[in-house]
Amino acid sequence: MKSFATGAERSIVCAYEVFTGTHLAGGPCAPTGRATRTDYAYVMQFGGGNIVHMPKIGHSGLALKERGWA
Repeated sequence: MKSFATGAERSIVCAYEVFTGTHLAGGPCAPTGRATRTDYAYVMQFGGGNIVHMPKIGHSGLALKERGWA
């Protein structure tokens, strides 16, 4: 995790992370051995003690391409 922030007045928590991985097994095609490093963020909105909305912000299409899936 690179960054974490809260917005108490709006009941929001933001988390910024970097996913790294190498396609060695599984997936929609034979293992490619290719790696990816992808930035993404989650913005979680809470209500009643539960997460009520949580979009993921990132470029998953680029990550798929880097692993050889697209």
